[in-house]
Amino acid sequence: MKPVILLSWVLRIVAAAILLQTLYFKFTAHPESVILFTKLGVEPWGRIGTGVLELITGILLLIPSTAFIGGFMAMMLMVGAIGSHLFVIGIESQGDGGQLFILALIVFKLSLIIQFIHRKEGIKLIQTYFPK
Repeated sequence: MKPVILLSWVLRIVAAAILLQTLYFKFTAHPESVILFTKLGVEPWGRIGTGVLELITGILLLIPSTAFIGGFMAMMLMVGAIGSHLFVIGIESQGDGGQLFILALIVFKLSLIIQFIHRKEGIKLIQTYFPK
């Protein structure tokens, strides 16, 4: 296996695992999740909608042919998460020591690398749907 393919798999699995492990909290209306999305003023539809998008993103990251799209979606979700932490929630949420914020930064960085590795797929998508 080529090193870049192995790297892609490792990065995609880590990013997907981080995204997918939070679904339990979102879909079961865990009190911490409800408090967080209430603070954002989007409870419950924002919590459930974000969970659905994270589920789709996690699946797309794990399918090699959709890794670029999954990386793009993860990046956009993390822009929202990071912005929410910086401007509304705060770096630390519910005494977590900033863990959610750090995980958002990690997924953001991984998603950028994933998109770079799979940039040929991204270029192909752009050329297919936005021809000159």
